[in-house]
Amino acid sequence: MGTFNCLIVEDEPLAAEVLQDYISQIPFLTCKAVCRDALYAIQILQKEKIDVLFLDIHLPKIKGFDFLKTLQNPPQVIITTAYREYALDGYELNVVDYLLKPISFNRFFTAVNKLKNEPAQNTEPAIQDLPEQPYLLININKKRIKIAENDILFIESRKEYVSIVTSEHSYLTKCTLNKMEQQLQNNRFLRIHRSFLVAIDSINAFNAITVEINKHKLPIGRSYRKIVHSILTF
Repeated sequence: MGTFNCLIVEDEPLAAEVLQDYISQIPFLTCKAVCRDALYAIQILQKEKIDVLFLDIHLPKIKGFDFLKTLQNPPQVIITTAYREYALDGYELNVVDYLLKPISFNRFFTAVNKLKNEPAQNTEPAIQDLPEQPYLLININKKRIKIAENDILFIESRKEYVSIVTSEHSYLTKCTLNKMEQQLQNNRFLRIHRSFLVAIDSINAFNAITVEINKHKLPIGRSYRKIVHSILTF
């Protein structure tokens, strides 16, 4: 078996460190780079000869599978994720293996032994074909502000205004939470309270009455608890 040049695309630093450590223990693997999002990964693929992609699914900006679909001739791919339910999608994209976090070394070793000893292809990442990411347009101080939906952590109702919170900013605009919920009708957002709409993949922890998003603890409304728990524990 020859040597495989590897690229890790992972936004969780600890998970990326684990993969780097595992790769360093395998004689036929070499880690060329670690990227926290798909846009950076595209730059690496344009510059480096990459044989194997260790790809997380839930990435900022562009999700892992959306990124993979843009590559005309992708390298061999091993999915690394905490979400079991996307396994079928992964195999439909001809991935080598699908590793569930936390990943043990034995499971990692089994996966990399499935790699085919083939020369790396020219991936020709098709950045121009990336789907346009959905966004909100809001009015603030007579300006139109564009906010990518993937950047939103949660939205809080404040009477006739809403506060749109991202990891770096908070935007206050005149709008109702009901109207925001209608604009964001996709599987990423969940109403947990009459005053809060949250991005599901931003939730770090939850219990019977609250969810945690970064340093924010948000209440789960009594009438929302059943549906919220059924979705979060799926």
